[in-house]
Amino acid sequence: METDEEDVSRIVPFQLQFDKPLASQIKIAEWNPEKDLLAMVTEDSKILLHRFNWQRLWTISPGRCITSLCWRPDGKAIAIGLQDGTISLHDVENGKLLRSMKPHTVAVVCLNWEDDTGEEVSDGNFVAKYEDRTSRFFPPAPRAPRVPGLVPGETGFMDESENLSQELSNSSHQRFNILCSADKEGVISFSIFGIFPIGKIDIHDFSVSCPLANQHVDCKLLNASISKVVLSKDLCHLTVLCSGELQVPEHDLHGFHCLTLDTSIFYKRRNELHQVAQQASNIEDLTEVIRASLSVMSKQWSDAMHTFHDKFGSLSSLIHDHGLDSTPQEEFLSLIGGARTSPAVHQFLVNSLGEVGLKRISKLVCGAGKELQVIVLEHLQPAAEMIGFRIGELRGLSKWRSRYQGIGLDETLISHATEKSGMLLIQVQRFMRVLSSSVQQFSNFFNWLHKCVKMLMSEPSDQHQFLAFNSELVILFLKYLYDQDPVKRLLESTEVDHSIEVDSETMERVQELAHFGGFTDLDYLRRTLAKEFQQMESCFKEAFRMPFTTISKKILCQNLSPLFPIESISKSASSTVPTSISYYKEAMHSKQHSFVDYITFILPDEPSSELANCVVVMRCLMNNDLEAVLLCVPDGYRCVDLSLYKECQLVLLLNGPSSENLEKACMTIVQADDLPFVSIPNSDASSPWKLHELKDSIVYLEMDSLKVRGIPHSVIAPLAVSASRGVACVFATRKRALVYILDEDEDEISDAE
Repeated sequence: METDEEDVSRIVPFQLQFDKPLASQIKIAEWNPEKDLLAMVTEDSKILLHRFNWQRLWTISPGRCITSLCWRPDGKAIAIGLQDGTISLHDVENGKLLRSMKPHTVAVVCLNWEDDTGEEVSDGNFVAKYEDRTSRFFPPAPRAPRVPGLVPGETGFMDESENLSQELSNSSHQRFNILCSADKEGVISFSIFGIFPIGKIDIHDFSVSCPLANQHVDCKLLNASISKVVLSKDLCHLTVLCSGELQVPEHDLHGFHCLTLDTSIFYKRRNELHQVAQQASNIEDLTEVIRASLSVMSKQWSDAMHTFHDKFGSLSSLIHDHGLDSTPQEEFLSLIGGARTSPAVHQFLVNSLGEVGLKRISKLVCGAGKELQVIVLEHLQPAAEMIGFRIGELRGLSKWRSRYQGIGLDETLISHATEKSGMLLIQVQRFMRVLSSSVQQFSNFFNWLHKCVKMLMSEPSDQHQFLAFNSELVILFLKYLYDQDPVKRLLESTEVDHSIEVDSETMERVQELAHFGGFTDLDYLRRTLAKEFQQMESCFKEAFRMPFTTISKKILCQNLSPLFPIESISKSASSTVPTSISYYKEAMHSKQHSFVDYITFILPDEPSSELANCVVVMRCLMNNDLEAVLLCVPDGYRCVDLSLYKECQLVLLLNGPSSENLEKACMTIVQADDLPFVSIPNSDASSPWKLHELKDSIVYLEMDSLKVRGIPHSVIAPLAVSASRGVACVFATRKRALVYILDEDEDEISDAE
């Protein structure tokens, strides 16, 4: 590169904005698609979020190795892929965890998130073809209750400060979008809104026809490792770059390959999928509210009952110590019947329990009962009612078989799930009756004991000062509630089958009601509330698994192109090949959904290869014709990373030749659509490797171009380029970050400074 003063002033179109030191080296970096925000992942797997002016907004550490990252298309959430196959979604405002799911069993090596770009009006506002009617009939969805006494954020339960996070994860406010994730074993998963699984494929399962030796033969991938997956802007195609063995008759081809998957089902049925995913994802949110409610209720009631039985359990020991063979219930029944108080009961009420202890236990038990009633009324019951409405909406859609059967919305399974949601509401009402009766009887029992304690302590008091109690209820309490716990039994979620006994007369009435229609489940009264919830959730999972299975079968391999050979294939081979894929609207046609996919990657140097130090630029036209060009980097330069930019531009990051020059690296922009592409035949090829067709038509990169910027440091990957903001972030070997403005027009980002 020329370095005299005249040429340097001529070849500097980019403006350096910042040159900042870093505490740790960066391994992944992505710009927010809508805002001047840069997300970076350090080598020790911390996520840093910086503004364009390098102000740090937050830092989070998931505690596991981060292997991939991408932004939601609206820029309001970020997806993180982890080493164990987990994908977590985080709020851009504060880094708070919104969702976590595990669609893979091994490391998530790449993520791509695209939304439907076709649903816009002239002013750019999103127009939904499907209205979520739930807000017409219901208030905002309830949040999961918080455990009393714990600091917000210490548990998985939401608090008041998480309203925004809940709003961000709510699918009702999003454009239809799909998150694609690929793991190192070749499995690709798809989820709508990033939260509702809608498909999964394994690239090893595809068998496609491939041109070899002037004829088409069936071939199959083995031991493939994915490098990049990108979904087209119209959601119709998924481009996959991977390395692996291509199994063909008589021999295997070890190399780098490009697959094109037909995902047109997402575009053709996007309205139906949007409706199903919107209702299903909200139902899953509401089931989490119910699960958290049951958990909190069970803990609070168990704690209260533990204290009650722990305190009153000492009465049995006192009775035994005094040589009596009666039970506490019999002693209390004798007391309420007017008999003389036994020494054991007297000692327990006056010395062990006392007025203060009685008031404390009464407040604890009755308070817990009231808190449970509040949780039911404000969290559990509203969630169950909204689930019933939403599953009812899905049931209506499932009856439109011509449109919804094709995406796996099964009418029978949805109807079964609808019935289960109704049964849950019945169980909630029964639980409230049992809880109310239990709390009333506990309160009545404690009022009676309070009077007994006062009388035994011989304290003069006015009869009107005693709280009212009913002797008959005290007797019922001692008979049915003193050593039994119907509330706990309804909340138990153990694997042991705790069936509730129902008398024959009641069962006959249930059977008579079933004859009138509306439900077929005759055993719901024998189940607990927790068991009913488990069965409902199981029905939902079965019903929502059908669309997942159906869509997975409709994602097909459209094309497989062997690109170039790699002698020593390994699981990490593809991850070391810097790649970039982007889709641009085709200017030659006026169709609404005409996109050309550009694929570019650095060609690995192989000892036996005639192609060295080259960058490959490929494009697939709408008629599936493949074109490509080899861009040769000048001697002394090595391409470190690359990124496709807006308007078919390609940004290259190069390390320069070793010299005393101040510029140890450079960044350049190439207009990709101006390159002399060569058509690559899909059939009758003399060689199976597509790029071998290009060795006689190599284009040499001109380093004296106007669009070259010298960099005073040696650089490393990644190169982070923002197409929407026109900026690039370069990372140097000495833990430095350099931010450049790529566009000559700086008005677009001037506000960010």
